[in-house]
Amino acid sequence: MPKRTRAGALTALLAACLAAGSTVTATASPAALSPAALSPATGATPAGAPAPAAKASAAPKFLSASQLPPHPSSSWRAGKVTDGVPEEYQYCLGDALLAYDARHRVFRTDLETSARQLNIVVGSAAKAKALAARLNKDYRKCAARIDADPDLKAQYRDYGSLPVEEGARVHGLHVRTSWGAMDVQLLSVGRDGRTVTVVDWAQMGDFKSAPVKAFKKTTTTAVNKLH
Repeated sequence: MPKRTRAGALTALLAACLAAGSTVTATASPAALSPAALSPATGATPAGAPAPAAKASAAPKFLSASQLPPHPSSSWRAGKVTDGVPEEYQYCLGDALLAYDARHRVFRTDLETSARQLNIVVGSAAKAKALAARLNKDYRKCAARIDADPDLKAQYRDYGSLPVEEGARVHGLHVRTSWGAMDVQLLSVGRDGRTVTVVDWAQMGDFKSAPVKAFKKTTTTAVNKLH
């Protein structure tokens, strides 16, 4: 099988936008910009007093490689869970994500197909609902931002909501360049309580090659694994 030799048009576009100095501050650490870091400490434990017991809370689980849409000719490989936001998300979603701690996992095949999952735990269910709404809104608007480049043409599709936990919405984005390259991306935003997850799948091609049904199943699995 031929190895993946270059980034797709969409991935290359987002990386180029960041390198050119987009509005996203890619060098800022999400942890450094978290609400806790920006707020003064309150309720500190007096000197000599025993520290309160930490509440045990399981971190939200991530998808495994076998839970992604099946690839017809290459198996998926799952990377390690890593702190921060994937570079591919920062152009369309970065402004909404800078204030939060986040963890993500990258998945790859031997061909021009890749995927990612991002998990964010916030302070309350209300804040998670607001974040999910913001991410959905920003992604819907991203096609118009891409279209501002005369060498690019972007098309957006809304694939609807899914009845899982507090809900999830599935989006699609197709980008074609003036020199003929084209990529398609499926992206979903889901929520369970205080946790928001973003999942995407991307490869060279158009909407006809996008596994929408299988991606919806992957999204449902991702949201169910958050608790």
